[in-house]
Amino acid sequence: MPPLPPSSATVLPAGPAGSAFRHRSFKLFWCARVAGMLAVQMQVVAVGWQIYELTDSALALGMVGLFQFLPSLALALVAGHVVDSRDRRRVLLAAVGLQAVAIAALCVLTAAGALAAMPVLVYAVVAVIGAAKAFEGPGNQAILSALVPPADLPNAVAWNSSATQTAMVTGPALGGLLYIAGPAVVYATSALLLAGAVLFIALLRPRRVAQAPRAMSWESLMAGIGFIRGQRAILGAITLDMVAVLLGGATALLPVFARDILHVGPEGMGVLRAAPAIGAVAMAVVLARVGVRRHAGAWMLAGVAGFGAATVLFGLSTDPVLSFFALIAIGATDQVSVVVRMTLIQLATPDDVRGRVGAVNSLFIGASNQLGEFESGVAATLLGVVPAVVLGGVGAIALAAGWARLFPELRRIDRLTELR
Repeated sequence: MPPLPPSSATVLPAGPAGSAFRHRSFKLFWCARVAGMLAVQMQVVAVGWQIYELTDSALALGMVGLFQFLPSLALALVAGHVVDSRDRRRVLLAAVGLQAVAIAALCVLTAAGALAAMPVLVYAVVAVIGAAKAFEGPGNQAILSALVPPADLPNAVAWNSSATQTAMVTGPALGGLLYIAGPAVVYATSALLLAGAVLFIALLRPRRVAQAPRAMSWESLMAGIGFIRGQRAILGAITLDMVAVLLGGATALLPVFARDILHVGPEGMGVLRAAPAIGAVAMAVVLARVGVRRHAGAWMLAGVAGFGAATVLFGLSTDPVLSFFALIAIGATDQVSVVVRMTLIQLATPDDVRGRVGAVNSLFIGASNQLGEFESGVAATLLGVVPAVVLGGVGAIALAAGWARLFPELRRIDRLTELR
């Protein structure tokens, strides 16, 4: 399928660049993202520590990621079709609401003692969360461009990323502290936060995008893949980010590092889990204020190489303070590639295929995160925890060098704003 031309149609005034927060709907969307991601990060800490306590198995930690990824894989193309043919706000409401119900179920099962008796129930619940996220990811990506004019979109992407990272700073630490009172308390708090996110989404008023119910067909399902295949720079950016995080998934093994190597307990694990987000928030604020002005493709490649180097440092560290700063560096360097990738996708994708392109992008993100957790668990079981993390970091460095040669279109990207 040939590449589709970027859409320039909009009913919003262009306005000065760099002012996404002057739009009410974007403010509500940002608050929904903070609340939703805060809930997810708290839940991740609780599930990770709880399943490791119940099973004492690194592989069991990896299985949590696998069971969350598989529904995303199965539903990705269908989710993209739904987002492009239905009201995107309503799709988001349903997806976030389902996550709230699933996490509330974790609270009930924990309080009743069912998870202690049968830990595999965790996998069933996280699979439901994965199914909801299959629709939430493309829904979030598709609706963002309808909340601000094109001139404000790079700034909105950076601030949207900062919403995620802000929640990732406070969520794990708060989850670790609340875990002292028991995992059921963490799950109850997470469910309430997701209920708040549902309210914020219900108040959104995005601009109207021409959408019509369409019959589901193979051509429609594959439109997102076809678009990405025709855009070599986008293909290179998505696959680079996916494989790098897949290789360097150190955070999936944080319960092992926190308990057995750094000896800092669940509270310390919450702080360590927040460290990458501290680095990412700092970098997101810098990028939101000054942007990636020139050589965006080269900066993305450098960010991935830096991510790999920081991962190696974390894997070799036995000092909690050094590990904390290594994780900060992991988050900061990863944020560079995230902002470049998301801005590239937002500016180059036409409205009528945003959902399907977003679904493919979300699938790749899910593969790097949830499948990366499974890969880390398997590698740690076979090689040991430290060798698995160090080799993953070395692999990310080699990947950046390889992608610079394999995708020269990505390396040559200069100013992102020229893509509009």
